[in-house]
Amino acid sequence: MKVRTRPAKRFTPPRAFAFLPSVDLAGRAVALSADIPTVFDQPLAPHHKLIGHWIGTREDTGRVFTRAAARRHIEQVFDAAVMEILSSIDCVDLRIAVLGSEEDASPAIAIICESLGQLDLGWIEASDAPTSWRAAAYRALEQKLGRVLPIFGYDDLFDQIAMYYWDGQTEDEPARESLIYHYGVDGEELDELTLPSELNGRRPDWMIVANAAPRRRLPAALRRKLDALDRAYQALAGIEPERNAWTFDYEVVCDYIPGIEECSSLPPLTLVPFEHFTRELDEVARHGMEMGFMDIAGLCPLTDTNQIDDWFASLRLGAQFLTCAQDLIQFDPAKSGARHVRP
Repeated sequence: MKVRTRPAKRFTPPRAFAFLPSVDLAGRAVALSADIPTVFDQPLAPHHKLIGHWIGTREDTGRVFTRAAARRHIEQVFDAAVMEILSSIDCVDLRIAVLGSEEDASPAIAIICESLGQLDLGWIEASDAPTSWRAAAYRALEQKLGRVLPIFGYDDLFDQIAMYYWDGQTEDEPARESLIYHYGVDGEELDELTLPSELNGRRPDWMIVANAAPRRRLPAALRRKLDALDRAYQALAGIEPERNAWTFDYEVVCDYIPGIEECSSLPPLTLVPFEHFTRELDEVARHGMEMGFMDIAGLCPLTDTNQIDDWFASLRLGAQFLTCAQDLIQFDPAKSGARHVRP
């Protein structure tokens, strides 16, 4: 199952606006979305007011709006600003939602991953490039993509399977004893069940860390792609969590998204190739397919308009990081004329 994406929207330059002086700004917290009712001209909700003040500081020319028109303008300007940043990303489908809280807390902006399944690994999975190059690129993605995406790798899958089948054991003999104890299977039936060594043995060579070439042994063009990914990753690492669009606290998420506790804790994306681990991935993903996955990439509560600028700055850094990742995935050094580097 590959990632599905939707075409990005085009950026539309914002227009100036101003609130009507007589508007009653008291209101209820509702999600900022296309289905917000405007027929009865309800008061602006807290997230509309907060984002509206942010837009007001960015626009020089004042205009007078009704409340319904003000809501539409706020949503359109915010949506355009977001999509201008995310339009370069096509390796994953992300949705931005502005949320109200049932506890009357500050509004929050969430980044939600709508892609499901295996991330398309491009040349890493399908190229004729040397295994050592492919393993180096795969290792870099495995180490770093979790900074911005809800995604799991092989170690996470192995741990899940170990808990499901082997009572947490990771070696064959203890795992075999656990299967006999819990399931009462005999020796012949054991041959039909997966043991840790068999699971590990199914990994293609490019998934194995030991096969990754040192950076200095890689072609110059591939090194540049990996270096760009490193720089973008480090830029994200320096952002304070409370001003970072790509982090979240699980308990805070539960305050803003009722019912998410019922979802699977498993992320919706994986770097594990379905071709080699279909049965295991189907097994660990069963709860998520029934109840939903933990698809939050970030959730940032907002207390003042200055935080919105910080949120957009971190959103841009995350988008630059994802652009570097997809550049790496889409680049096939075997087709670029790259050669082995001597020791």
